[in-house]
Amino acid sequence: MMNITFSRFSEYFIAVAETGSLRKASEQLFISVSAVHRQITLAEEAFGIALFERLSNGLKLTLAGELLYTDLLKWQKEFQRTRIRFDEIQGLSRGNVELGLISALSDGFVLDSIQYMYENYPWINLNVCIQESEIISKMISDAELDFGIILNPKSHTQLDVLSFVEIPLGFVMAKDHSLARQDKLYFSDTLNFKHLIPGTPLTIYDYVHALYKYHNVSPQQKLECNDIRMIISLIKKNLGIGVLSYIDAYPLLERDEIIFKPIKEKGLYPLTIALCVAPKRQISRISQIMINHLIEQMEQLKNKVSQL
Repeated sequence: MMNITFSRFSEYFIAVAETGSLRKASEQLFISVSAVHRQITLAEEAFGIALFERLSNGLKLTLAGELLYTDLLKWQKEFQRTRIRFDEIQGLSRGNVELGLISALSDGFVLDSIQYMYENYPWINLNVCIQESEIISKMISDAELDFGIILNPKSHTQLDVLSFVEIPLGFVMAKDHSLARQDKLYFSDTLNFKHLIPGTPLTIYDYVHALYKYHNVSPQQKLECNDIRMIISLIKKNLGIGVLSYIDAYPLLERDEIIFKPIKEKGLYPLTIALCVAPKRQISRISQIMINHLIEQMEQLKNKVSQL
């Protein structure tokens, strides 16, 4: 523990609060009873309020003491996180990386970066939070996450974008589907086939339904589902054509299990995924290493998208 007066007092106070005894606290801390008593007395004088009730069988927290106890526990937890971050900044052989992701990225290039980190820096602790973009954005701003990958960064102006990729939408189908060999597909080519459509609350829902509305398209057969994995499973069984983003299909495209045909018609705007940090945030050395690797992965993804 650093030699900070407040830090030392918090340790003494918590020990007394949890043991209910100056003697037991002193034994736990390996210091004299008078030293513990002096810290508690000085604090009560400084605060101008009693922190403990003096009872015949020991000490009991007052209401003020209970409030202080709760806040000190929170402070100790945050202080420990700060110390860990200091270690990371100094490049010591330990560290935590707090990463936020949208669910569409729970498979694919991010896994390659995680594998890279564990192979080259096996001592790190990596914590991954899967959430919606709005939640990830707030957690980055509140310093609960070191960085994250979100959708549509223009709606999160409080963050700095380090890298981004525009993700096209397209028709996704099984390799043996009758339309798989066509070079280009239009909505008019697909109307006789069952359409597998993302449902609410998926982010892509708004994009896909706006596209159908713009082209005044209403498939004769359709299945709407709010789970991308289910849609992909149906596509693999050749039970319909999905209208999805390239990132939704990316893991299976890499394994050459399905076909993606980009939709290049008017009225369609791509999704954007972006690697973001909080402005002026001091990034640890180990977090920066992972960020750099993710940027490389996103550049490779950008090249693949440009070739569609």
